[in-house]
Amino acid sequence: MRRHETASGSDDEALLRRRVRPADWRQPEPKALYDLAIVGAGPAGLEAAEWAARRGFSVALVERENLGGNSLNAGSVPSKALIRTAQVQDGMREADAFGAPLPEEPSLDFAVAMARMRRIRARVAVYHSAHELAALGIDLFFGAARFAGAHALAVGDARLSFRKALVATGARPHIPDIPGLEQAGYRTSDTVFDMPALPKRLAVMGGGPLGCELGQAFCRLGAHVTIVQNDPKFLPREERDAAEILSWAMARDGMDIRLNTVVTGVRREGDTRVLETLNNAVRGEIAVDEILVCTGRVPNVEGLDLAAAGVAFAPGRGIVVDDFLCSTNPDIHAAGDVCLPLKFTNAAEASARMAARNALQQAGLRHDGAAIPWCTFCDPEIAHIGLQVWEARRRSIPIKSYTVMLSDVDRAITDGQETGFVKIHVAEGSDRILGATIVASRASELINEMAVVMSTGIGMAALAEVVHTYPAQSRALMLAAQAYRRDVDGAVRPPPPSA
Repeated sequence: MRRHETASGSDDEALLRRRVRPADWRQPEPKALYDLAIVGAGPAGLEAAEWAARRGFSVALVERENLGGNSLNAGSVPSKALIRTAQVQDGMREADAFGAPLPEEPSLDFAVAMARMRRIRARVAVYHSAHELAALGIDLFFGAARFAGAHALAVGDARLSFRKALVATGARPHIPDIPGLEQAGYRTSDTVFDMPALPKRLAVMGGGPLGCELGQAFCRLGAHVTIVQNDPKFLPREERDAAEILSWAMARDGMDIRLNTVVTGVRREGDTRVLETLNNAVRGEIAVDEILVCTGRVPNVEGLDLAAAGVAFAPGRGIVVDDFLCSTNPDIHAAGDVCLPLKFTNAAEASARMAARNALQQAGLRHDGAAIPWCTFCDPEIAHIGLQVWEARRRSIPIKSYTVMLSDVDRAITDGQETGFVKIHVAEGSDRILGATIVASRASELINEMAVVMSTGIGMAALAEVVHTYPAQSRALMLAAQAYRRDVDGAVRPPPPSA
């Protein structure tokens, strides 16, 4: 089944199961020696397995749960499907401004919204299904893997010997140790998409990208959402002006954001869960129907017996790797969430390709997290690549920033999407681009142009000359580069004409 085909109704979950973990799957007969054995079949493991298999290497891929990992089953794919539903719901509320008033307030059928999410998840699973992987010549094993030495894995009764191995077991939600939380009950990104009904009141513990994305989505679907974050700064990893715009947008949607607030305990009163909070020595309570815990992720290494393979692990950080993604065992690499601070699907895929090339081709590629774009998929979206201002200051790197507000971009005006900006950071005294931050409705799309620009070494002077379509929001990038040119041209004035 290809992407344009669909399943219907309750068949979607069954279709997903057939693709990500077939009930009738028969374990292959292990080869005497694999070129590459991979533990974990999330985005990183799948990327490395397919890359290696297509180049003629023998590959064993081991997955403990479902193919696709968190990204497909409980992360990027289902969350973006739900976010899209929330965007449509929110857009209907603005129909009056476009001359298309609705006869009544739009309502939501939560069951239909969740069914759409499940249908999309099953469709996206098609290209990484168990049978597709087997067709590539990959030996796929379902079960828990553990190292049985420096060059062997044990999966049930099977022993997989390898020349090289890659650990790509991902990460799982971190659950804070809060009195009463376990007894009261909570959801994480792994279980939130199983909710049978939309909660009237939802508390999101943690104000990171995932908490903000899901919080805003559920708010727009009709829940009263409160984000509780112990950090005094909203989205502390983002640039302050970007975080402030999103904070304003979420407050406009009706969300309650409580910063510098610690949850000291949770109790249950009937169907209600009560969060006991502390903010600057002031105690408070938040009564909700559901709690969503989004307080970070921790690497999955339990049961791997890394010590048996000579692989070092740092608690809270993950498998210890060098710049080439090699562990303390020279024949075992790691990729993705199990070893990287940036826990994004595209970062996992990129690191997996690099690790596979380094392991099998001795490519000598250094991992550079600054070259990977990432995005917080709220409305507006916040996307970033390279250095941020606070990082440059911390490292004493002199930079100059060029900013274009979307309210000065014609296409943003026509679309009614004027909230946001494009900001490009340049090494002072040159046109070398060090980073960019974009706040826009489609910042995740715009940032990819900056990824191409930075990866190919294109500077601001050249970017200023690239012709963009009109009208397009991406022209903001060109306008920022042209602002740089005006700045430079004004600083370097031609000598006055001779008498």
